Amino acid sequence: MRKLAIFVSGGGTNLQRIAEYFANDSRVGIACVVSNNKDAYANKRAENLGIPLILIDRQKFNDKAFSEQLKAMDVDLIVLAGFLWLIPQHLIDAFPNKIINIHPALLPKYGGKGFYGHHVHEAVVAAHEKESGITIHYVNERYDSGDIIFQKKVALSATDTPDDVAAKIHVLEQENFPVVIENLLFDKK
Repeated sequence: MRKLAIFVSGGGTNLQRIAEYFANDSRVGIACVVSNNKDAYANKRAENLGIPLILIDRQKFNDKAFSEQLKAMDVDLIVLAGFLWLIPQHLIDAFPNKIINIHPALLPKYGGKGFYGHHVHEAVVAAHEKESGITIHYVNERYDSGDIIFQKKVALSATDTPDDVAAKIHVLEQENFPVVIENLLFDKK
């Protein structure tokens, strides 16, 4: 069985979708949900789904023992699903090309520190972009700069608000993120 560790900081809609997508697939399991926010709704989702939750603070996150803990759980792929902290080098070293992130824009545009969630959609609208989308990429030591695995575009209209853009991006995330994860786990193109 291939095992995922899903890192979250917020609501956990992508966590929910990934769990539902793989619910009846005996080849894939979610070993744990890792949260850096004790008040995140994603924590409640993990509990409702029966997935073990690991709450972390900066000290635990930056300690190499955390990598060892995930390795002991036989984690095959770490999935950042709305996780906002920069990944420490010990995790990148322990899981080379086994940590992925989903970003709510077409990188390299609108990426980097501070560009997450609504901040991205506001910037896209302010720039009068005609399209936006999602990027799924490998994680390295810099925000949103790892090799791109997958991108999907969506057309925007001149009247779209940041909330409209967010809704369109959410649809792309829900449709594509689990499929890309499955393809990575089983080396499909």
